[in-house]
Amino acid sequence: MGAISIYSSAGLILTTLLTLWLFYKASSHKKVIYGVIIWMILVGILGIMGFYQETEVIPPRIVFLLMPGIILVIILFSSKKAKAWIDKLNLKWLTLLHIVRVPVEIILYRMYLAGSIPVLMTFEGYNYDILSGITAPAIYYFVFVNKKLGRKSLLIWNFICLALLLNILTIAALSAETPFQKLAFDQPNVGVTQFPFVWLPAIIVPLVLFSHLASIWQLTVRKS
Repeated sequence: MGAISIYSSAGLILTTLLTLWLFYKASSHKKVIYGVIIWMILVGILGIMGFYQETEVIPPRIVFLLMPGIILVIILFSSKKAKAWIDKLNLKWLTLLHIVRVPVEIILYRMYLAGSIPVLMTFEGYNYDILSGITAPAIYYFVFVNKKLGRKSLLIWNFICLALLLNILTIAALSAETPFQKLAFDQPNVGVTQFPFVWLPAIIVPLVLFSHLASIWQLTVRKS
């Protein structure tokens, strides 16, 4: 595995901060952002210590990068108080948040060139998630600015982009160097266990996932 460039590391840090800022714009809830920042710091420290790079343990430590965020998302949608907060999230900013998927995909490609993730996880493989980031500004414009598209179009876009996200998550999980690995044995997914790339599965992915689910919730359940 080659060294991942400092430019890729800086890009991931800036993309994580951009994701956090966009989510703050959508939520305007400082306590939530403080909680995410605390989690960022903890994950970052563990990443620097090499905690997530240990593969000879059960369960694999890479699980602790993504699962806490996924579990928190499930808990939020199981709480009446949290769902009342989700109802108040700004749908416009939730949509714009997905632009971060463009720099993420560029960084993933550079990580592949450095030999830290398989080509399967890039747009040269089976990762089409960059389409979500590219189309996010257009969807925002046509739904919220000139209003040529309606809420149904926004809902369909969210479902499609959610499917693209789940696709790359599945590829990443099956490519990770764990006892459950099924793909990319010649070049497993090891890059996301290093700092600052640990923030991709631990921070960026949960916020992107939550943004989709919150948008779908507002567009289907609230309908206003």
